[in-house]
Amino acid sequence: MIPRPLGLLAELTHRCPLGCPYCSNPLALEQPATELDAATWAEVFRQAAAMGVLQVHLSGGEPGARRDLEDITDSASQAGLYTNLITSAVGVDRQRLQRLQARGLDHIQISFQDLAESSADHIAGYRGAHARKLALAASAAAMDLPLTINIVIHRANIERLEPLVDFAADLGAGRVEVAHAQYYGWALQNRAALMPTRDQVDRAVCLIPRLRERYAGRMAIDSVVPDYYETRPKPCMGGWARQTLNVTPSGLVLPCHAAQTIPGLTFWSVREHNLAEIWTASPAFTAFRGTDWMQEPCRSCAFRQEDFGGCRCQALAVTGDAAAADPSCELSPTHAELRAMAEKAAASAESAYTYRGRNRQSRAIPIPVR
Repeated sequence: MIPRPLGLLAELTHRCPLGCPYCSNPLALEQPATELDAATWAEVFRQAAAMGVLQVHLSGGEPGARRDLEDITDSASQAGLYTNLITSAVGVDRQRLQRLQARGLDHIQISFQDLAESSADHIAGYRGAHARKLALAASAAAMDLPLTINIVIHRANIERLEPLVDFAADLGAGRVEVAHAQYYGWALQNRAALMPTRDQVDRAVCLIPRLRERYAGRMAIDSVVPDYYETRPKPCMGGWARQTLNVTPSGLVLPCHAAQTIPGLTFWSVREHNLAEIWTASPAFTAFRGTDWMQEPCRSCAFRQEDFGGCRCQALAVTGDAAAADPSCELSPTHAELRAMAEKAAASAESAYTYRGRNRQSRAIPIPVR
């Protein structure tokens, strides 16, 4: 029996003023001329709700780059979906946030790169970004709009994990995501500049229980460890095509945000197919759903119904075979190779970033607030 999806990631645009070196968007960004219009997004939301989807994450790129973000938010709310805006805070100010809340926005998630403005702006590749994030977080708190703070952890900020979580609490966040960089797309391009050491990761992991105890009943803390230092694979996205689906700016529907890195998969579009049809029958969604596709050692593993083979994109990136065992698993024949890659990257003296969609020069590309 095919499970019903619970969440939809709506990538409204790949336009973004930031150039974060760990961005999850593909290396080949979709262009503005290909973006779905608001009416098509409204139909996508209606179809998603009919399938049983409960929440939609309005993301990008930077969703604030869309002039019709208010209309899109309204249509998601009218479809009965819980709406979460995932934003860099550039392109959304207090007045616009008030308009979005009036149109049905339920929640906002703001990314922060570091504590100090200079470091945060350098990582983001945008001068002034940190100040805008602070202002928008304060606005969300004043409006009683539920707030999640997302912090991607890597070599440049991992030693400040504890004060970063305290910082999120001081901003009024009800939830903080401690998201260690996952090495696909832009992060893979920047692996040598981002990878922390094993000791740094171990210390960071040991901090989490203490921080959860400190903020119990006040702020939830989610934590994702980098796969390169794991011994057991995570059930990526809750298992391939089991819980969530992702619609790109042009309307392609993906089982996960990095699925387009896998060659040979065919992705259907909402312009041509109903969302339910895509979920149940499209080649990309059926390719790795369940366990029949598995090779050894996954095929006979006692954990195959728990981790569903781990991450297909990571298997491809490390082994060249998307159907291979996730190398983060200690039972994988390429596990030692993955660990060696991590150790080599962590020992690198590389510090310059290849910014998303640009060269290494940090520069501001303003998006006007409308």
